Amino acid sequence: MAQVNFTLKMEDIQAIIEKSGADELSKQLLTTILNQLMENQRDEYIQVDNYVRNQQRVSQRNGYYSREYVTRIGSLELNVPRTRDGQFSPSVFERYQRHEQALIASMLEMYVQGVSTRKVTKIVEELCGKSVSKSFISSLTTQLDQQVEDFLNKKFEIDYPFLFSDVLYLKVRENRRVVSKAFHLVVGINSNGYREVLGFRIGNTESFDSWKAIYEELIQRGLKGVKMVTSDAHKGEVEAIKQCFTGASWQRCQVHFMRNVFSHVPRKQTEEVRSELKALFRMTNIEAARDFKKRLENKYTDLYPGMIETLDSGFEDSFQYCSTIETNYSRVKSTNMLERVNEEIRRREKVIRIFPNEASALRLIGTILIDLNEEWITSDRQYISFSEETKSWLQ
Repeated sequence: MAQVNFTLKMEDIQAIIEKSGADELSKQLLTTILNQLMENQRDEYIQVDNYVRNQQRVSQRNGYYSREYVTRIGSLELNVPRTRDGQFSPSVFERYQRHEQALIASMLEMYVQGVSTRKVTKIVEELCGKSVSKSFISSLTTQLDQQVEDFLNKKFEIDYPFLFSDVLYLKVRENRRVVSKAFHLVVGINSNGYREVLGFRIGNTESFDSWKAIYEELIQRGLKGVKMVTSDAHKGEVEAIKQCFTGASWQRCQVHFMRNVFSHVPRKQTEEVRSELKALFRMTNIEAARDFKKRLENKYTDLYPGMIETLDSGFEDSFQYCSTIETNYSRVKSTNMLERVNEEIRRREKVIRIFPNEASALRLIGTILIDLNEEWITSDRQYISFSEETKSWLQ
């Protein structure tokens, strides 16, 4: 059969996939194209034609392995070229988004370590066939790890008046045990009103030291202009905020605080008090909220002393947003935004369940957040539209 040369880009390949019908002729055509594309990519990687002696040769050809490749027109059986050094990876795999690559990398690690679930095994074998090269995993993870590292070292160029921080607990294999790890996340709203993922790290637990470390890292990267930080009431985190962001307000997550207050109210026959508490937490004027709180104290201290004591202890911290912004109160008074981010992480993480190691967890969640950050900063809609008065105050 005559040699066929193709110069198609991945965008062209995707276009063929989307326009092709689910018939055998289309599958054969696409198989031929992809096989030739990978062959050309291996030639470019080695930098020398086949059977030519040259000292500039990067590596040597090392045959092929069969791999099932799932497309929109069905599964294709591809002949994937290999190199002697094991470092060549064809760009066909790049059809996956960054976080999808990281998810697959985590599954591959689990697969070769013999700790994968039946679901992971099925997915890996559909993607890579029965044989998974450790060198292929290494080349993939190295590339992704570098992207995460670059993101975490990126310098900040504008102000971030509003920060939101939270912790997500993960299960990770460590020294032949399954342990819990604390994934720390900080998201900011910049002075233009757009959300950005600012930083993240994994620690053994949530503490003053762990939060102080990530905040200091952000400051070293140029974080400035912080006016308010919204978080839960973890003592170590609150103390780290006070030390690292002197002069900034701490906004206690109002949603979590409201749940704490409600926990002191019986579920039955308490519709009135629950309705009044919800009305209180909808208020945006601090003086009006204080007056309403006093009326609740006079009315319910004897009936629900625990509720009133809890409300009093965290009231001022949960209403800090009233003095910092005129509109979009709901956007800054809680960590609900991070809860939605966490849900997105959990959706991907549940495939893994237990990460094979800490690096795998950082890689997968890091790439999810990098992809999410790109969506945010390229959006044509601001997360918060600042009034002229707020803009003046932020400067």
